[in-house]
Amino acid sequence: MESLPVGLFAALVGLVGGVVLGLAARLGDFCTLGALESAAYGGDQKRMRLWGIVLGVAILGTQLGAMVGFIDLSGTFYHTVAWNPVGSILGGLVFGYGMALAGNCGFGALVRFGGGDLRSLVVVVVMGIFGFITLSGPLAPLRVAVFPQVDATGPQGIVQDLAGFGLPPVVVVGLIGFGAIAWGLSYPALRNNLRMILWGGAAGLAVVWCFAGTTFLSTLSLGAIDVEGPSFTAPVGRTLIFLMTSTAGGINFSVGAVIGAMTGALIGSMIKGLFRWEACDDPRELGRQVGGAALMGMGGVVAMGCSVGQGVTGFAALAWSGPVTLAAIVVGAMLGLRQLISGFQPG
Repeated sequence: MESLPVGLFAALVGLVGGVVLGLAARLGDFCTLGALESAAYGGDQKRMRLWGIVLGVAILGTQLGAMVGFIDLSGTFYHTVAWNPVGSILGGLVFGYGMALAGNCGFGALVRFGGGDLRSLVVVVVMGIFGFITLSGPLAPLRVAVFPQVDATGPQGIVQDLAGFGLPPVVVVGLIGFGAIAWGLSYPALRNNLRMILWGGAAGLAVVWCFAGTTFLSTLSLGAIDVEGPSFTAPVGRTLIFLMTSTAGGINFSVGAVIGAMTGALIGSMIKGLFRWEACDDPRELGRQVGGAALMGMGGVVAMGCSVGQGVTGFAALAWSGPVTLAAIVVGAMLGLRQLISGFQPG
């Protein structure tokens, strides 16, 4: 290990976690927008209730790891950067609306591209570019002025705040984690689908793995490696820049996670025999997807995470930004879906 860059090991941690998430998406039907569409317009809540399994396992595993010292949540930006509720809400709304227009979130676009959908490649590239335009490009000064990121003055998050009301951390974690799983399994169609349940659990454990792996490497490298979990907005931009120039932080966790998600999706598509090249036949559809991807890039950076980066990883850390951003993404996506569907109704 002394002869290899520690960033390479961080990339391997991200690669493993990304592969599992990609497989869970393809083999377990884990998808943000697909879950909303099926529940709201298809009368099927299986994919939405699967989120209960993913979140429950991720929360219980992450918090247990933190309690026994395997995971250092205090080193994540979810706890070192003061939470900005306005950024979470507005960023989540913009991301969710863009997700509906693009037909995928950032993670979903990576998964679809892994299955041969070239339209999703456009979504991935545009989202990554606009994410970096907002993060460190021309829009960065405006973002910093409107949504400043300041250091947290002390412990923050759901566990810490509820402890002020006398609730022990283990009780808070148990209620939220097991409550999420119970909500998921209370739906008979999901309860009878062992495949989805197992892949949902695997997706949750992938988040735990990433937190634990980067915590170990952070300790080993004396803080040179950040403690982080899967996210797919700014990391997509970092991966694009790295693949073109070997810069943007070099080989790191983000690069491994993004490549891993595409690899896992490719493997899953091959297993199910679903891999096929697809392109866009309608320029208007492509224009809508490009616009949606741009909104996702900007919204994801403002919210400091996407449907996975905040909705799963941030939720697993029990940071307030996790559930608040996820709720805002859902609202934004439903508004976008309603607009798209109403466009097909007779006037």
